[in-house]
Amino acid sequence: MDAPLAAAYERCRALHRHYGRTYYLATRLLPRWKRRHVHALYGFTRYADEIVDRMGGATPQERAAELAAWSAAFLHGLRGGHTEDPLLPAVLHTIRVFDIDLEDFRKFLDSMAMDLTVTSYETYDDLLGYMEGSAAVIGTMMLPILESADRAAAREPARQLGLAFQLTNFIRDVAEDLERGRVYLPQRDLEAFGVTRDDLERALATRASSKNIKRLIRYFVSRAQQHYALAAPGIPMLAPGSQACMRAAYRLYSMILDEVAAQDFDVFVRRATVPKGRRLAVALSCVLSKPSAPAAAAVPAQRDGSAFVDLRSTAA
Repeated sequence: MDAPLAAAYERCRALHRHYGRTYYLATRLLPRWKRRHVHALYGFTRYADEIVDRMGGATPQERAAELAAWSAAFLHGLRGGHTEDPLLPAVLHTIRVFDIDLEDFRKFLDSMAMDLTVTSYETYDDLLGYMEGSAAVIGTMMLPILESADRAAAREPARQLGLAFQLTNFIRDVAEDLERGRVYLPQRDLEAFGVTRDDLERALATRASSKNIKRLIRYFVSRAQQHYALAAPGIPMLAPGSQACMRAAYRLYSMILDEVAAQDFDVFVRRATVPKGRRLAVALSCVLSKPSAPAAAAVPAQRDGSAFVDLRSTAA
């Protein structure tokens, strides 16, 4: 491997280690030759997120211009052009090695562009439209690297795991997103639980949730758990060498929801995190567990959300 490519992979690994501690730990359970490719995909998605969210002091127009320029450099690289970007060579190499579907990358970049202008969603189906590009496609990008004897059957569970991880992040990061001017939890669900934007702002200021906000979060925890349930049958479909990694990621991310529940569904009092000791214990248990035989695929979730049980009436 030439020096610029090796440096690009190292750049992606550093981003992954710094920003994605839970996922980075799980990735260490993969065969060594696969890890750098997962780091590359993480680096790609994280850097785009950095442009959208963390360009200090930049206007939305400046962020949009930066995202467009970076996307153009990516497309130029896909066509065989040279890029001086410190990260993209690793991503482009990974795409070529595994022949990853380029449509997934287009959908992802479209969702990142949405974050520059869209600050709320009316319905859960609207949010699913955003998460299709921001999360579900990351699951399908990963499949060629993780390997599966029946990739078609594994595709929907992979999508669902991406959605589960994303919704877990939205639940955990309600306060952080609100500080950026965004509310990902849909407006109709806020209304159903008697929660207003002012209520969320008040909870952010006081670092304490109202009873209605806690009920809302409890409902979304249940909704995320349904995504996890739809994703679970996909893990035994993976190559044996990939199962420990994804089993660990599955368990570690779902444990964030346990932490949310342990603090009485108050996501404003503190950011829910899984203690390091518990993360390491889970990773070790996944290493020691034997790979599973393939399981039956879960019933795919409907795009209109009809596969989900409406828990609002029982969330109190």
